[in-house]
Amino acid sequence: MRQVIIIGSGPAGFTAAIYAARANLSPLLIASSVEAGGELMNTTEVENFPGFPEGIMGPDLMAKMQEQAEKFGTEVVYDDVVKLELTGDVKKIVLGSGAEHEAESVIFATGSAPRKIGIEGETRLSGHGVSYCATCDGFFFREQAIAVVGGGDSAMEEATFLTKFASKVYVIHRRSELRASKIMQERAFANEKIEFVWNSEVVDVLGGDAVSGLLLRDTVDGTERELAVTGVFVAIGNDPRTHLVHDSLRLTEHGTIWVDGRSSRTSVPGVFAAGDVVDPIYRQAVTAAGSGTAAALDVEHYLAARGDAGAPEKDAAEIDGLEDAA
Repeated sequence: MRQVIIIGSGPAGFTAAIYAARANLSPLLIASSVEAGGELMNTTEVENFPGFPEGIMGPDLMAKMQEQAEKFGTEVVYDDVVKLELTGDVKKIVLGSGAEHEAESVIFATGSAPRKIGIEGETRLSGHGVSYCATCDGFFFREQAIAVVGGGDSAMEEATFLTKFASKVYVIHRRSELRASKIMQERAFANEKIEFVWNSEVVDVLGGDAVSGLLLRDTVDGTERELAVTGVFVAIGNDPRTHLVHDSLRLTEHGTIWVDGRSSRTSVPGVFAAGDVVDPIYRQAVTAAGSGTAAALDVEHYLAARGDAGAPEKDAAEIDGLEDAA
């Protein structure tokens, strides 16, 4: 039986693994069989992660985190969790391969998934011109007119990246101004290949076997029109990946996993959560990493209180006392 199992392989999961491994907890980290590395695997250049003044590609950053976690003794398994049993002192994790693992504690760091518009054409043409990852699929749209749906940093990053391939990139946004940070807006506005379609929402994705256009509705006067594009990249946000714990952990009104104050403690003793799965506001790689740190430290104190870890039991009690006093 393991002392701790970490579910998720993004910044939160691997940072938790680094701290847990250095505490001699010999963590097992369950990475997805198809989406290992989290959302940063779909990101181009990361410019705001401390320690990389020249920037670093998202996949490269995740590779370094994994290398560091494994250096200290983390075991990584590429499989998908299909079932969790979290109640009781022993937690059980069942994988898609049929393998079962038991642990005294679990850190849930599954991150978030791209949000969908929720229209028929989007579902029908997913993978046939509808995409949620510019770095994955941008290459297929060389010298074509395509669209990006959204108005935040992710949408601006996707649109700017796609200009490397597309002849024209339309940015479709429901409002008359963007939510993106100033620097991301400035880059997009300065790019001659990007054209903004303001006050517009996507009513349907058009096409038979592949995308041929979008049906747009004006959010001011309600009129509709078609826009000819051969691809559409949806970048309207993300939803926390909580489907495995809907019936076992308390969730917040935002759909994220509830945690006790600034800690990573969930509603079930011995189960901790970190990263975007608990954060509906900041959702940055660096905040996720910090959250993973907190989760690993919380696990240490939890196991110490049970007499299972290296730290003396009184340390956990002292910390609880400080939290109560605060």
